Amino acid sequence: MPTQTYEPWGGARELLLAREGEICIAGPAGTGKSVAALYKAHLTSLLVPDTMSLILRQTHASLTASTLVTFEQQVAAMALAEGSVKWFGGSGRKPPAYEYSNGSRIIVGGLDQPGKFLSMDVSRVYLDEANQTSIVAHETLLTRLRGRADTYRQIVLMTNPDHPAHWIKERVQAGQMRMIPSRHRDNPYLYNRDGTLTEVGSDYMARLDALTGVRRSRYRDGIWAAAEGQVYDDWNEHLNLIDPFPVPQDWRTVWTVDFGYSNSFVWQQWRIDDDGRAYLTHEIARRQRLVEDHARDIMQLMKVNGWKRPEAIVCDHDSEDRATLERHLGMPTIPARKGVSRGVQLTQSRIRPAGDGRPRLLVFRDALLRTDPMAVVDKRPRGFADEVGGYVWAVERGTDGIPKEVPLKLNDHSCDATRYLVAYLDWHEESRIGSPANRPAAEPSQSSRWSRPVGR
Repeated sequence: MPTQTYEPWGGARELLLAREGEICIAGPAGTGKSVAALYKAHLTSLLVPDTMSLILRQTHASLTASTLVTFEQQVAAMALAEGSVKWFGGSGRKPPAYEYSNGSRIIVGGLDQPGKFLSMDVSRVYLDEANQTSIVAHETLLTRLRGRADTYRQIVLMTNPDHPAHWIKERVQAGQMRMIPSRHRDNPYLYNRDGTLTEVGSDYMARLDALTGVRRSRYRDGIWAAAEGQVYDDWNEHLNLIDPFPVPQDWRTVWTVDFGYSNSFVWQQWRIDDDGRAYLTHEIARRQRLVEDHARDIMQLMKVNGWKRPEAIVCDHDSEDRATLERHLGMPTIPARKGVSRGVQLTQSRIRPAGDGRPRLLVFRDALLRTDPMAVVDKRPRGFADEVGGYVWAVERGTDGIPKEVPLKLNDHSCDATRYLVAYLDWHEESRIGSPANRPAAEPSQSSRWSRPVGR
């Protein structure tokens, strides 16, 4: 039986022995959650012939870039080298999978590209970065646990802590799911058996120690924490963060831009429905890249997706950057209304549920198309959905010496671009946000074909 040396500790060992139908292994960054779950998938496939399993993440791109790399390099490398496990790239009838010599298969995919795997009956599901997924996806996956292999059926979620009202936490509290805590001491790459840090562990823990606020609570301390003093405290991932859907062609289109080089350049595409709701469908957030290069990326997205021109491109006020963007896009821009206090109030009004129970500002779960390579290294949030939880109030003294609360100017670039959109739509509103009587008139119908370029 070709397996690599692996000695599970703590939560990792509990996971390997757990037999409950719904399991979540949760803990801060770097505790070995994914490795433990992937080992369970690999060992089950080796020991139980004809086992059908799924390994999934929210997006196909993130699965191939991280989870499958971990599986091939840290879990199944020996089996792959010896040929008892082979990679099958998929066909017209079968999805991509790792195929075992005993008839077991581990099918892989992203929930953004469900393809054929959601119609298959399996014995195990392993969902990595599960906090990025929806309760609807989770319940759909539960219906697939009808495999015929001689083993128990189980779904395993691997996740960092999130907001305390996250659906995973609520499901655990309701007794529907078992949560296994995963700690840094469970990872033998970071800690020795005697509790001392390894050389790698010393460096990694020092970087986690440098985190602040809600990111430290979640990724260093493993706490399901909300941001203290969160500006948009009505933000609710259950309501505001949604799965993508084909956008009707006649919905209005608005682009917003917040310029940056050392800090992130942010471009957002917003679609506005007939009731005035705004949907963030596409976003770029990258550092250390010229405006003209961003413009080329945006024009390529337009070409690939068949988009028509937006009714407005609402930008930060930097005149030189605006001129460069206009030149390379071949389209005019307008300066954003940047009154922070009013803009924040209007945005909060859109984020909270309206009279029908639905928010008027929604974000597609996979809106972020491109970010920079440093995003992983410096662990800064990228994109509105990542920033909003840490967008908090700070106390600042005004010119009169009186302290006042203002949003902290840190990791707020997507939040700024979103505020520009809301100000464009609602600045003159006195009664109802998004009132058709007061919003800017739409240009002729905008077109969007829902597709995404490869390698986003």
